[in-house]
Amino acid sequence: MKASKLAYKPVGLALGAGAGLLAGALFKEVWKLAGHQDDAPNATDEERRWREILIAAAIQGAIFALVKAAVQRSGAVAVRRVSGTWPA
Repeated sequence: MKASKLAYKPVGLALGAGAGLLAGALFKEVWKLAGHQDDAPNATDEERRWREILIAAAIQGAIFALVKAAVQRSGAVAVRRVSGTWPA
């Protein structure tokens, strides 16, 4: 394994954790705007309809994927600028 890949592992893990926190906060705000409610439905929430639960899951998944990709790409670009090699 290349040194740049090995050095990027802890950076990637930290970026991933930060991305998860950011995506969660972003989803909560988007859901408040879209759903006019403070909290998104859980899959086991008996009071919510299937449609609402599935829409919330789709929005949450899209936001998490988008934030994760943006953070990972930004981290890789930063590593290349510092080390001169692409980490992946």
